[in-house]
Amino acid sequence: MKYIFITIITFSLIMSCQNKNKAIEPDVKAPFVWEAATIYFLLTDRFNNADPTNDVHFERTAETGKLRGFEGGDLKGITQKIEKGYFTDLGINAIWMSPIVEQIHGGVDEGTGLSYGFHGYWTRDWTALDPNFGTQEDLRTLVETAHKKGIRILLDAVINHTGPVTEKDPVWPKEWVRTGPTCTYTSYETTTACTLVENLPDILTENNEAVDLPPHLIEKWKSEGRYEQEILELDDFFKRTGHPRAPRFYIMKWLTDYITEFGIDGYRVDTVKHTDKYVWEEFKEACDAAFSEFKKKNPDKVLDDNGFYLVGEVYNYTISNGKLFDFGDKKINYFDGAFQSLINFEMKWNAAQNSKEDLFKRYSDILNSDLKHFGVLNYLSSHDDGQPFDAMRQKPFETAVKLLLCPGTSQVYYGDESARALIIEGTEGDATLRSFMNWKDIQNNPDTKNILNHWQKLGQFRAKHPAVGAGIHEMLSEEPYVFSRHFSKNEYTDEVIVGLDLPEGENTITVSAVFKDDVLLKDAYSGKEVKVSNGMVKINTPYTIVLLERKK
Repeated sequence: MKYIFITIITFSLIMSCQNKNKAIEPDVKAPFVWEAATIYFLLTDRFNNADPTNDVHFERTAETGKLRGFEGGDLKGITQKIEKGYFTDLGINAIWMSPIVEQIHGGVDEGTGLSYGFHGYWTRDWTALDPNFGTQEDLRTLVETAHKKGIRILLDAVINHTGPVTEKDPVWPKEWVRTGPTCTYTSYETTTACTLVENLPDILTENNEAVDLPPHLIEKWKSEGRYEQEILELDDFFKRTGHPRAPRFYIMKWLTDYITEFGIDGYRVDTVKHTDKYVWEEFKEACDAAFSEFKKKNPDKVLDDNGFYLVGEVYNYTISNGKLFDFGDKKINYFDGAFQSLINFEMKWNAAQNSKEDLFKRYSDILNSDLKHFGVLNYLSSHDDGQPFDAMRQKPFETAVKLLLCPGTSQVYYGDESARALIIEGTEGDATLRSFMNWKDIQNNPDTKNILNHWQKLGQFRAKHPAVGAGIHEMLSEEPYVFSRHFSKNEYTDEVIVGLDLPEGENTITVSAVFKDDVLLKDAYSGKEVKVSNGMVKINTPYTIVLLERKK
């Protein structure tokens, strides 16, 4: 299906507080707004391998099920693509990486062949990076390189569980974890006081009693020569915060170290609904304190005045729920006092079943009422959703339109922009969603290049104009379909008009709701310039997409 766009943007309108008739200043840079961000989610092991020397550690050499072992992707590979401008060209302003902490050394067979912890969600040691992903210096370089490009970095926080038990990976002490029963998800208690699946020990996050460190961590730290330093830091943390030495606070200390040490900008938090809400309120407090400390000690590395970003994975949360998630016997508000945003599991259905106007208006209405001052993270494919919007990758152009023009924060899953296959022969379960990034297609396949170019145009447009993701939506014309978005923050204003599904050839669009006559606009897609006349613009390009913005 072809999509034809006419997009008209008033860029960076700033009105003087002292003189309302002062000339418009068009060149003020748009502020970064998390509610309008485009976040690129990648599996660290599956994106880009820049250092083959770190591909094997801890004797993880056994044969695995297809796509269930380590494939070589690393932090250096991500940094390499940041340096080359891949994310900037795509309009990405934040990168979310799957967990990079040290994973279990062994593997488990879940009926799909042996699996290693390549995905990062099977933690063995929160205080260390897994050498398969890289070193602390690699992480430091990645964050600094991203920040120089104006790109924020999100790590992935797992507090709910450890990794599975294997011959190489002992179960944590009973004061730390429960090993049963397995969750049935029929009530609040059978979702929180249980293990997600068999052999995935659940952290006793409700425990407020002091516990000793697990023996395997003590032994490991001593062998690595850092036991005394770790103990000193823990003593300082517990003295400073007054928290009991309970399991969850150890983990919070370890996770917030990545904020104070490396200056990361946020966390995507895993398995949120499997833990009491107060845990996330405590985590937010700890993260905010760590971020403030980092900014105070590193004023030259502060990007802006945004706070630390927390987005939660409350599995099956939908934007329709507003602030509440219903467990059946209890409703929980995970926003107030905890998360700035939650992952929205509903959008793939909305995108498939609703018209664009129904989708866009509904999301705008909710985000500007029930969820005002908060946000949702929209996605159309992901690492563990077996029913993506376009499993066969037959609608990459439509996917970009609906994802990147939808109100809310957008999550681009690695390979969405290049139609990376989501169905891989010989795989079982979620492994089919996790193939290695298709760089060869991007380099050699003309169709892939065209798809990527489409995503880049829309992504850059979205990145330049926060009105797209965070603005108020209003339909101006049903046929042809034309709508506006309006965003303002402090003295910054951004107004956008978008036309979709227009006939090919020359098009005339009424723009008087936004632009006055004689305003010069530029089509970012074709490079053509047009002038507003009689409240309208006329444009004819060889492309099926037109993106107009005020010419600087």
